[in-house]
Amino acid sequence: MKTIEEETVNQPSSDAKHRRDQASASPQRPSKLAKRTEQQQEQKEETVMKEGGNIQRYLVAIEYIGTRFSGSQQQLVHRTVVGVLQEAFKKFVGQRVSIFCSSRTDAGVHALSNVCHVDVERISKRRPGEVLEPHEPSTVKKAVNHYLQKEGDVTVIDVRKVPSDFHARYRAQERTYYYRLLSGPDSLSTFERDRAWHVPEELNLRAMQDACKILAGHHDFSSFRAAGCQASSPIRTLDEFHILESTSFPYFPSNPVPEAGNDGAQDSSTCLDHLPETDAKRIDSSSSGQEFGVRRGHRCLIVKARARAFLYHQVRLLVGVVKCVGTGHLTVADVERILNAKNVKAASPMAPACGLYLGHVKYDL
Repeated sequence: MKTIEEETVNQPSSDAKHRRDQASASPQRPSKLAKRTEQQQEQKEETVMKEGGNIQRYLVAIEYIGTRFSGSQQQLVHRTVVGVLQEAFKKFVGQRVSIFCSSRTDAGVHALSNVCHVDVERISKRRPGEVLEPHEPSTVKKAVNHYLQKEGDVTVIDVRKVPSDFHARYRAQERTYYYRLLSGPDSLSTFERDRAWHVPEELNLRAMQDACKILAGHHDFSSFRAAGCQASSPIRTLDEFHILESTSFPYFPSNPVPEAGNDGAQDSSTCLDHLPETDAKRIDSSSSGQEFGVRRGHRCLIVKARARAFLYHQVRLLVGVVKCVGTGHLTVADVERILNAKNVKAASPMAPACGLYLGHVKYDL
């Protein structure tokens, strides 16, 4: 079963605007019956957990590289974020646990901070059946990360105790996504592969910023809603949607600035071992002054999207249109036309998953 990169479920709100933003988009656009079955299974698993003794619910924030995951939600066969995390918790506590994510992500989508909740009952390993006081959050973080070490692409970054009725998915107030684009004719660095969308063409940042202004705010986003989306309404509010230029990662300055007042600091010359001038800078005239052996960097642009909820593939469809404005294939006026068309067929091809990052999930804690 595939997963989606934008989760849209929240608890009902008294605010009318946000109430329209709370419809759900299920992981693979299954039938309504399949969706109800999934929800019933979640409720059943939570009820079973609550029937135990001294059970503690933890809110767990995780980061992961999505390249080798088939999405975040557990699947029977494929490797997923939840599946790996549940296995690590099982090794830690000695029994099966159920993990519920705040936001579901597609295969290839990354997370700087996705959040989930889990119920844990601490049972003595020396005296089976004896229930002990709950673990401290720091202990949970350290232990689970120990069992995640071999995975290499997922890490627990924060843990907190929460009440037994706290739900990571329904208590989320807003979600923030980032999308990275790298512009430049050279091939993508090995360190950046599957971490951003490589656009060989030059991108017009000013035009892209103007396009973002049109898309931000409260709209009918039917043109940016993938086929099969089961949200009850296409109306959404993009509280923040803009693009800016950023330093490409990884960044290693060749001329570090010494710390002020540090007599032992190095000067501003390169940190590499010094070579004779004639050997250190042999520059081919065809490289336009580029020093030999130094990779030509890419221009890095970051799109930020913040909202209470998103439609299925909404962020990637929005980025696809904004990118086309940057390359000149679309105009800013075209963006308004696409928005008003209220038909996904009017939009540009969707941006690939590799550039999308779930950045933050906000709660009132």
